[in-house]
Amino acid sequence: IMNCILWEETLNRLDAKMFKSGNIIKILSGTFNEKFNNCLVSNLELLEEAKAGLEPDEINERFQYILSKVEKLSDAKLKEFVSGLLFEYEEQFKYAPAAKLMHHNYLGGLLQHTSECVEIADNFINTFATKVDKDTVIAACVLHDFGKIFEYKLDEETGLIEYNEDFKKEWISHSQWGYTKCMAQGFKTIAKMIATHHGRLEWGAMVDLNEKDLEPILYIVHHVDDMSAKFGKISVSDL
Repeated sequence: IMNCILWEETLNRLDAKMFKSGNIIKILSGTFNEKFNNCLVSNLELLEEAKAGLEPDEINERFQYILSKVEKLSDAKLKEFVSGLLFEYEEQFKYAPAAKLMHHNYLGGLLQHTSECVEIADNFINTFATKVDKDTVIAACVLHDFGKIFEYKLDEETGLIEYNEDFKKEWISHSQWGYTKCMAQGFKTIAKMIATHHGRLEWGAMVDLNEKDLEPILYIVHHVDDMSAKFGKISVSDL
């Protein structure tokens, strides 16, 4: 590990895009100390630019996939509610990250994570849980992290993700946002699934899945969410 120092006058000569998180850069010239663990950089070269996230074609493909599943919802009121949110916040939803560090932390990460959750849940219900209310589960998968479009901010120039301080002034978390929106529309089971999807109170859940006598359906989104976070395209290097 080597410390590198860039004076402001040097920094001003370089393209800001060079410093995007994940880029591979080469020191072209600089002055080293006697231990060669500190360098005063005078020039850099961009060798390989990191991907910012999903490509435009994949963004549209993933969004259309989610829309196609929402269009199949048999509950007209639920379909109108979910599709209304998707279209109202389409641009934010398409490009938002799903996390700051933990998983899917890149441009389009939330879209990727959501589509993975929908696909896993759809296959699980079709194969193992045919008696489960599919409308409820698919809608909960679409909405469980939807509040993250407001919770995070992604700087496309640097690739850095930060918490949105304005969001934190009004809401506790993205889960509270989703829970509140669903309860206001009368979709109580979906709201409960959002409240429990982190599994444990110490992991950020509003309701702990260790509580007794919870409906089995409440566990589905938690496990689906966890599988996507562990086995899906969890970082930009997976794309």
